[in-house]
Amino acid sequence: MTAKRIMLVTAHTGRKAAVDSARLVISRLVDAGLTVRVLHAEAEAIGCQGAEVVPAGLAAIQDAEMMIVLGGDGSLLRAAELARPAGVPLLGVNLGHVGFLAEAEVEDLAAAVDCVVQGRYDVEERMTVEVTARLNGQLLADTWALNEATVEKRERMLEVVAEIDGRPLSRWGCDGVICATPTGSTAYAFSAGGPVVWPEVEALLLVPISAHALFARPLVVSPRSALALEIQPQTAGAVLWCDGRRRFDLPAGARVEVRRGEVPVRLARLHGVEDTGAPFTDRLVAKFDLPVQGWRGRMRS
Repeated sequence: MTAKRIMLVTAHTGRKAAVDSARLVISRLVDAGLTVRVLHAEAEAIGCQGAEVVPAGLAAIQDAEMMIVLGGDGSLLRAAELARPAGVPLLGVNLGHVGFLAEAEVEDLAAAVDCVVQGRYDVEERMTVEVTARLNGQLLADTWALNEATVEKRERMLEVVAEIDGRPLSRWGCDGVICATPTGSTAYAFSAGGPVVWPEVEALLLVPISAHALFARPLVVSPRSALALEIQPQTAGAVLWCDGRRRFDLPAGARVEVRRGEVPVRLARLHGVEDTGAPFTDRLVAKFDLPVQGWRGRMRS
């Protein structure tokens, strides 16, 4: 007997376009004979005809083949909190703005669902970071991030000493410091002047935010490196944000450590849908509308 294929569909229910798209996805998946789940908190808004309603939690994604997320990158980051520990791949459908994490645009939705039904997709793994914060041995935070962990000022300027691999790098008076993955290089780190790093590159990024220092350049270090930020005693505390979703207050004297995570986030990449499966260069050009007029390409002999 063929095992049933289970898809968990989630949407940004505050957006009508996301709700309408979720209904289309569910209808096409159910018609194709797949089992579809929706979260209890979203079921009423979506009107999940033919879908199973499940409470949020690991049981919702147990044995699922894929989690389909309709919304922007924020919706996908929220979904990653559920999908990551289960090892279930995410398929993002962009209804936001730039949407670097999304695989498909809403206008390609029907074709994207057909790819899922036919199994025409690959799965790639995105590096994460593990984040801990302590004060005098007391654990303040133990969490993770797909895009970045950011230590930011709470009231006045943040005084922080950055450390790499157990050695002090520099002391900055700044608005904050970003510790990012390659995936996060096109998110907050990009806005702070950090480099764009191709997703397949394994590295960690350290990006100061508005630092008052002669040396305050963004840094790209080994994925095996350990990053640390020490909040100086004269600072009026700070805030740790992970992916802009999980917040932890940091008192003066706290120490934040960031290392490569052992558990990646898995993203589905479709075959045969326009603009999906494209090289990252093409995604960069499309998302930022970069001018490429005059390009001739490789000379042929």
